[in-house]
Amino acid sequence: MITVTSPRKMPQTGGQKSSENAERAAAGGNARRKPIAPLFAPKNLPPSSGIPSSSPAFATPIHPIKPFQAPAPAKAAILPIILPPATLRPLAFRTFTKKYSLTLTSTALQELATFIGRHCGSGWREEGLAEKVLEEVSRSWKNRNGGVIVDGTSPELKDILKTLEGNMSGGKIISGPRGLSRQNSLMLETSQEAEHTQTRLGLRPAVLSRDDSQSSLGMSGLDFSEQPDDEKSNDPRTWLKVIHAFDQPRYTYNVGKKHFEKETTKPSLLPAASHKTDAFRNRFNVIHQRLLRNESFQTSAVAGVRGGARGKNASGVMQSHKITPISNLLGRHGTHHMLLGMLVILPTGNLAISDLTGTIALDLSHAAMIPEDSAWFTPGMIVLIDGVYEEEEEVAGKGLSGSTGVGGTIGGRFQAFFIGQPPCEKRRATLGVSGPDGVTAADHTIGGGFGWIDFLGVGSERAVGTRMRRLEHKLLRQPRLEDPDAPPGRGRVVILGELAIDQPRCLQALKKILGLYASDPPGTTPMTFILTGNFTTHAVMARGGSGGSIEYKEFFDALASTLADYPTLLTTSTFVFVPGDNDGWVSAFAGGAAVPLPRKPVPSLFTSRIRRVFANANTEAGLCGPDAGGEAIWTTNPSRLTLFGPSQEIVLFRDDISSRLRRASVRLKSKTPAAQTSDEDISMSGALPPDDEMELDPPRNPSKEVTPSVPYDIHAARKLVKTLLDQGYLAPFRQAQRPVHWDYAGALHLYPLPTAMVLVDTSAPPFCVTYEGCHVMNPGSVLVSGRKGVARGSFCG
Repeated sequence: MITVTSPRKMPQTGGQKSSENAERAAAGGNARRKPIAPLFAPKNLPPSSGIPSSSPAFATPIHPIKPFQAPAPAKAAILPIILPPATLRPLAFRTFTKKYSLTLTSTALQELATFIGRHCGSGWREEGLAEKVLEEVSRSWKNRNGGVIVDGTSPELKDILKTLEGNMSGGKIISGPRGLSRQNSLMLETSQEAEHTQTRLGLRPAVLSRDDSQSSLGMSGLDFSEQPDDEKSNDPRTWLKVIHAFDQPRYTYNVGKKHFEKETTKPSLLPAASHKTDAFRNRFNVIHQRLLRNESFQTSAVAGVRGGARGKNASGVMQSHKITPISNLLGRHGTHHMLLGMLVILPTGNLAISDLTGTIALDLSHAAMIPEDSAWFTPGMIVLIDGVYEEEEEVAGKGLSGSTGVGGTIGGRFQAFFIGQPPCEKRRATLGVSGPDGVTAADHTIGGGFGWIDFLGVGSERAVGTRMRRLEHKLLRQPRLEDPDAPPGRGRVVILGELAIDQPRCLQALKKILGLYASDPPGTTPMTFILTGNFTTHAVMARGGSGGSIEYKEFFDALASTLADYPTLLTTSTFVFVPGDNDGWVSAFAGGAAVPLPRKPVPSLFTSRIRRVFANANTEAGLCGPDAGGEAIWTTNPSRLTLFGPSQEIVLFRDDISSRLRRASVRLKSKTPAAQTSDEDISMSGALPPDDEMELDPPRNPSKEVTPSVPYDIHAARKLVKTLLDQGYLAPFRQAQRPVHWDYAGALHLYPLPTAMVLVDTSAPPFCVTYEGCHVMNPGSVLVSGRKGVARGSFCG
């Protein structure tokens, strides 16, 4: 019987031990000659590792002889601490508010305190770790166009902290290829083989300098470079951009934050009914905040407390005005108030005024316009009304307060004494641009206003405004200053009014106009031609019969033949086409009536031959590429044309708004002559500026008590321009009279005020009027009614 014993329990003799040692030595000696399996082979052995053992008799195992290496330093460990927000508040205030003009909310301060306490530890103050984190967070927030107020619940702040967390080690922000670059914050390497190896996480383009990145927000869509001296930037047309109404960024005013917020929801042409209320609320809030920024509605800390609600007090200081919400009129019978609201028509047919708190009936039998006959007033406009609240007789006789009815209507009525438009605000004041008017080179941006907001998607005023104005001065203004007698150059924008291409006389007039500009020397042709509809006298798409879409396309084919005769203009200029109410497709079901605004451009089905004419002209001239040669742009109505980013903004709008205002206007009581209007009443309404601010106004004659009368055309132009710009809205009517797409109502706002506005209105006489720094032009129709062989147009440069 053979017994098997475990090796651990078997006793070993001295002979056995010596034999095992010999076997080990033999195995060690053969290690150099036998290959080792790859799995067990030593890795990264130095050359000295192949030396055999010097003591084979003692069976010394072979091990690689490695040189001495110092131990790797241990990674700096950070012990998290609980950092109270109140302790971090002074440092955060110096960084965010003092340096970057940002405001921290309590939730944002809590988020930053938690983040710094967890990743910086106890060295947040002594080693200056917290200050560097706050610097990077504030800079990244501005690059992402987060706004003036930093909210802790915003996804932008959470994304910034998450990105910053992955680039921190030992409480410090890593700089270099694997961390945050000191030249470009929050940059990531996308690919070594790519042409551009870094992509910014924020919204500011990488081409902006470091100085601009610390004091600007918004992204420029104009491909602006730090060195605008190349051949591409020498042509002003390079910096021209047409913005469609449906592509314009949508902003809403947040009353709580006193700031504009960008809409992130997807717009729709068939939205919910609540969007109609939101459109009115946003329009009211924009005018209300603009009104509170006016000097007449700001309370002075040094003004006396005595005196009435209007005019000057006993100390001679002008009193500020106060707007009363309509709901606060309850129980205040016989008191004097000033209301701001929209003129509406009640179901009973009476005129009323409505704001965000309620509605009350109006009595305008004794109301006077301030100034006299200076603007239009129609239902759908937001106006200022000064008067007295009167309760119902049966309620007032019992000594009870009024009550609210259906739809928030306040009982009683409001007896109006004065009515006026809310005062307009200059573009420079809205965007916070200082410096004297007309001196572009000395312009600079200050912290006030909404210069942080990129209203059109071409760059905010704080981001690229100063550099764009400098470039504009170099390309457009400086050549004119050096040679005042030189002919007009590339900075011209030619504006043609209503172009009815279904009339042969109109095409002949167009040939004459284009021939004049085609004869200009090379390099001096206008950079833009603006052609507006209606392109047909009648709504051809709705007539049926032998006409319709076939006839409509033939008209544009005839226009293409006319444009083909001027290849010089087709290769050097941009032609912008703005449709009217008679153009397709909307005229197919509207029959030329008022269609919802904004409206889409003419479909490419009808304009294909015009595009082909431009392509052929560029090909024959040897111009290729998307940015080379001229082009034809079919835009929306209304639309925006920007030149040098936020420096120049032109609104293009085609509508017979004068006739619509005359049909829907409210008749008011005629007042005494305009010369007897007191300065107090003018300051209350903030209406028409002095005559020297209107370019077409005659100088005031102090020797006469009554202001000299002006021609009817000039007076009508002033009245129309003041109404639109004071309203800050292109369709100040009821929805039944001028429909508006609720989700796209922001494209109709005139805030900030544009630098120029092309208002093609054939129901009004042609004019050019400047009001509050905005130059408004109405070229009318190309064909002059009743005069043969006469055509007209206008240009601005």
